[in-house]
Amino acid sequence: MNFHIATLPGDGIGPEVVAQAVKVLEAIGQKFGHTFDFQYSPVGAVAIDETGEPFPEETFQNCFHAAAVLFGAIGDPKYDNDPKAKVRPEQGLLKMRKKLGLYANIRPVTTFPALIHKSPLRADLVEGADLVVIRELTGGIYFGEPRGRSEDLTTAFDTCVYTRAEIERIVKLGFEYAAKRRKKMTLVDKANVLETSKLWRETVQDMAKDYPDIELDYMFVDNAAMQLIQYPRQFDVIVTENMFGDILSDESSVITGSLGLLPSASIGLHTSVFEPIHGSYPQAAGKNIANPVATVLSAALMLEMSFNLLEEGNTIRAAVDASMLAQAVTVDIATDKEKAYSTSDVGDWLAAYIKN
Repeated sequence: MNFHIATLPGDGIGPEVVAQAVKVLEAIGQKFGHTFDFQYSPVGAVAIDETGEPFPEETFQNCFHAAAVLFGAIGDPKYDNDPKAKVRPEQGLLKMRKKLGLYANIRPVTTFPALIHKSPLRADLVEGADLVVIRELTGGIYFGEPRGRSEDLTTAFDTCVYTRAEIERIVKLGFEYAAKRRKKMTLVDKANVLETSKLWRETVQDMAKDYPDIELDYMFVDNAAMQLIQYPRQFDVIVTENMFGDILSDESSVITGSLGLLPSASIGLHTSVFEPIHGSYPQAAGKNIANPVATVLSAALMLEMSFNLLEEGNTIRAAVDASMLAQAVTVDIATDKEKAYSTSDVGDWLAAYIKN
């Protein structure tokens, strides 16, 4: 089969890690008889440099007509250090989410037995942790209007807005995900304070009767932040709003011991975007030391979720597991730093494992 993949390497280490995912996908294509058509487009700071826009129309059209999007990272220090910049790389990410209708971000968090010792938490706390954070992506305080600053710049305001339809859409996804896993869903909100959270809780309560097999519980966001560290194994599927999900998914990512290990999927109305959860990591850009595993596992998610290629996705996961056991890993997770593999070496190792 032939699959059109819009490929957006982006900024920083994005091009390096995306290149390794492409290697792995090409190895999968050779093994299983598929052809992947990688159509490249700029996004983020590189797109601003080329076109003046962080998410140009040509990039949007590529994504819109693609079966899936493989995305690297966005961000550049020259914009991070200039808070007054009118055009910023991150605006491209928000624009991409809005124009492609990327309403749900899915972040699986699993531990790797060979790397339990890398987690900042005790092994007995994180061993066996396996959860999914599902974050609403196009509503809430990041997109609410009105927003702005007073004329004298001494006051600022943002507005958090949600509709029942937006909430129902992502909660349905959460219930369906839980049904395929351990049949437990946790709604994280702040319903004791916020009106939008009260609407979230009311909506979930109304929908719960249609999913009698799902164990449902509710947790305030401050408590959830503590529970993720104290007892992560209690969670199966977490569903929450945009800002809470942004924070909690980053917090949960440290359970594994490295941001370089975790993939994500953003489910959209027109197409879906698959990307590592880490940022552009500009300090490592061009040094061939960044961990490509999160991007490679994002490609596995893409095969499974967009193309229904389950065996192919599992083959990538098996290759990653084998690389951990063989210590064919980058310096961030290598036991012996002197024997660490480069970014491109890890990609080569994974591709060769798949082919052989």
